[in-house]
Amino acid sequence: MKKKITLIVFTVLAICTLNVKAQEESSWSTGVDVYSSYVWRGAKFGSGPAMQPGVKYSNGGFTVGAWGSYCFSTNEAMEADLYASYGVSLGESSSLTFTVTDYYFPTAAYFDGDSHYFEPMISLGLGSFSLAGAYMTNANDMYLEAGVAIGAVSLFAGAGDGQYTKDASFNLCNVGVKTSKEIKISDSFSIPVSGSVILNPSTEQFHIVVGFSL
Repeated sequence: MKKKITLIVFTVLAICTLNVKAQEESSWSTGVDVYSSYVWRGAKFGSGPAMQPGVKYSNGGFTVGAWGSYCFSTNEAMEADLYASYGVSLGESSSLTFTVTDYYFPTAAYFDGDSHYFEPMISLGLGSFSLAGAYMTNANDMYLEAGVAIGAVSLFAGAGDGQYTKDASFNLCNVGVKTSKEIKISDSFSIPVSGSVILNPSTEQFHIVVGFSL
């Protein structure tokens, strides 16, 4: 696991030192999402609303960032992740993105390998359609998801094994619909709001999640 964490660090450093695009195309950004609950790939984590801060740096097709989730309860299900991604255009409205994520759950010291999970993921966008595949290497868990945007809503269906399903066998685990809008506060400021209705057929759990971004 230490070798995997080292690989993440070297990946981040390599991307930060690459100068493949003009300097004016690079940027830092930060923000926070607040959701009624934290539901990820059909599974609910913690209890109560969740605050999810993020910081990222982008340069051309490269992005490195940090993202976390902290519930407003004693069962807060803390998470603090590092990730690096590279996206390329495949033509009009099509793209391919490769992402490597180090998931860290602060139940143990940061340099304790048992609290980290390492995942490469490939995402393909084809107009209104999207496909994604991810593999959690040290847990041997696979996750596949397909989605389609229809007007103001997006439909999605995900399937996985291991942690994603009730009996660890490959099955549907994340089926739902999501939408978003912006609430105008003033002529120069608005708040993005999103909502999802999610069913996990494997665990027979049903979730409704709404949140906003700042």
